[in-house]
Amino acid sequence: MANAKIIQAKQQEVEVIATKLRESNCTVVADYRGLNVAQVTQLRKLLREAGVEFQVLKNSLVSRAAANAELSELDAVLTGPTAIAFGKDVVAPAKILSDFAKKNDALKVKGGVVEGRFVDSTQIKALAELPSREGLLSMLLSVLQAPVRNFALAVKAIAEKNEASA
Repeated sequence: MANAKIIQAKQQEVEVIATKLRESNCTVVADYRGLNVAQVTQLRKLLREAGVEFQVLKNSLVSRAAANAELSELDAVLTGPTAIAFGKDVVAPAKILSDFAKKNDALKVKGGVVEGRFVDSTQIKALAELPSREGLLSMLLSVLQAPVRNFALAVKAIAEKNEASA
């Protein structure tokens, strides 16, 4: 029964997609219609370097997987050709796809899932504006170092003043 084998293969594919939807911290759904091969290759390279998995998937399979993962709101963006970026980092998929969409009008970000919640394209774009994890850590470090740096400068100024008066 070839039909039974096809159905079983599709069920396994749906389960794999559902697992990816559950495990990824940020999933971005995009319409890639109009991108040429070179642009898609460049986009895939950027995403791969950031550790993001990018796949073109059938809407019917993604819809079933979304239902399995209790993310049925995702059905609203599953129209037309669909490419999905699965990432462990919350910001990376949104940032890369949004930046690429700014340079290439053919790529349209439709929406996605961030930490188990459906978000629309405007929320994905807002997420893309956030600094990367490294940027946030450097900002935090700068804030933590400021009091110590100011104290050191005050001590140095007092020491120089005492040397000048001595």
